[in-house]
Amino acid sequence: MIKSMTGFGKATGEINSKKITVEIKSLNSKQADISVRMPSFYKEKELPLRSLINKNLQRGKIEFNLYAELLGGNSTLNLNKDLFKKYYNEYSEAAKEVNPNHNSDLVSIISKMPDLMKSERTELDENEWKGVYQIIENAFTEINDFRKTEGDSLKEELTLRVNNISELLTNVEQYEEERITTVRNKILNNLKEIIDESSINKDRFEQELIYYIEKYDVTEEKTRLSQHCKYFVETMNSKISEGKKLGFICQEMGREINTLGSKANHVELQRIVVQMKDELEKIKEQILNIL
Repeated sequence: MIKSMTGFGKATGEINSKKITVEIKSLNSKQADISVRMPSFYKEKELPLRSLINKNLQRGKIEFNLYAELLGGNSTLNLNKDLFKKYYNEYSEAAKEVNPNHNSDLVSIISKMPDLMKSERTELDENEWKGVYQIIENAFTEINDFRKTEGDSLKEELTLRVNNISELLTNVEQYEEERITTVRNKILNNLKEIIDESSINKDRFEQELIYYIEKYDVTEEKTRLSQHCKYFVETMNSKISEGKKLGFICQEMGREINTLGSKANHVELQRIVVQMKDELEKIKEQILNIL
């Protein structure tokens, strides 16, 4: 299974005369880089919430936003007027510096800022938090579904690139015999320039030829690269998303392709190696976004 690190999830609900909105956005990152914004009256839940985010999303640059909007009634929430005025004055001054004739809806912008609502309660209502927790779970479901959908697209792209490398690998074989002939003629012509052809020791010549043929032999590289390609596909089809593991396999594929290039000694084979490297770079770009 392939799961992307890019995703977005949103869930809403009404609890105790408040509209609760949870938004989660994630982008690719080597580690879990988590940013949490939530009202102050839920702050005591931030640490367990971070653990929950880490468990559900594992890796990525993650932005978690929890908003609580007062709907009226018997809510224990009150507007922090002093903080609202501070936000309003600072935003208004900044907006005027950019554009004296601005017509921005500052109230709408400021209403989303943290800690504007104060709670009269000294302790968090656990029953209320259970409701909030369910909304958070729904948001996690949304973002994970998004990640899986993105992962399916990535899988199609990666499968295409790996198959291209495997197909290019099969084209190497047609140049094997030609490469050996080229090496043989090159050695023989060099010897003829130095000594008379009749003086060439045939046995020694064959020994030297075998040495160079073994030196330029790419059978092992072809076999290992083919195995790496198969292992890459198997890993993509595993039950969990393993982006780091796919990255390690890519490194091994790169080593074999580089060795093929260094042993090529043939124009067409070198062109095949360049094409393989191009496909591998495209794979590496996509792997950066895999969980």
